[in-house]
Amino acid sequence: MPSKSNVAMLEKVASSLESSQGLFVVDYRGLSVKETQQVRRALREAGAEMKVYKNNIVKIALENAGMPNIDEMLAGTCAYVFFEKDPVDAAKVIKEQSEKLKKMAFVGAIADGKALSAEEAKAYADLPNRDQLMGMLAGLISGFARDIAVCVKEVPAGLARTVNAVSEQKQAA
Repeated sequence: MPSKSNVAMLEKVASSLESSQGLFVVDYRGLSVKETQQVRRALREAGAEMKVYKNNIVKIALENAGMPNIDEMLAGTCAYVFFEKDPVDAAKVIKEQSEKLKKMAFVGAIADGKALSAEEAKAYADLPNRDQLMGMLAGLISGFARDIAVCVKEVPAGLARTVNAVSEQKQAA
């Protein structure tokens, strides 16, 4: 029979999985308490949360939730970064903190319903986030609107120049 602490931890992991869109698995070996607090604070600002659970409990919770199998990633000193909405924001924070502290690394992830390798998880950090994508889209729409306005304006202007040229030719003749 499982211990009460393991049952409680399983419930916490299940709750974290329910309230998130996915998770990143990171190796946090060597982080001091102060550095861990710094990472957690930065992740919170990005809409994510870093938790440390027993790997075997996470395996059970993922299986119970019907999520992809990442058992081979769940070994050693793992921390789990649960993200609420955008995996890109959380990945950017993890990458930034790992480069800054030189003590963290991507192990893998579950994002968009798929298991991801460490390289695939890290690649999320190089993608534009939702706000950046919206800005890019707004720029594209603005550019198209400007081009259409120039074309629409050019039609009557060209017609006026042609009529003026014909008029000048007839006056000259």
